[in-house]
Amino acid sequence: MDCLFCNIVNGKTDTEILFENENLAVFKDIHPKAPVHLLIVPKKHIESINELKESDKGLLGEMILQAGEMAKKSGVEKGYRLIFNIGKKAGQEIDHIHLHLLGFK
Repeated sequence: MDCLFCNIVNGKTDTEILFENENLAVFKDIHPKAPVHLLIVPKKHIESINELKESDKGLLGEMILQAGEMAKKSGVEKGYRLIFNIGKKAGQEIDHIHLHLLGFK
């Protein structure tokens, strides 16, 4: 499997990681749709929301909490959106679950 996001979270690209812990990595979207456009990506490869297991509940909560922290760090905590795209028809371009944080200053 050659997954772009797996390569990024495993340090196989020169992507600037803005936040990282044992479960997640956060970096800028290369095609931003807002003044702040970050991706919150789990290190565990999960193709989409449709592939989640009961054991992944904590990971989703961690993604959302980290998005809130990144909104604060980016100065957009008073105006941002969180988006999951599920499937190609809805705009999911990479088959690895990721949460978009779109912030407006």
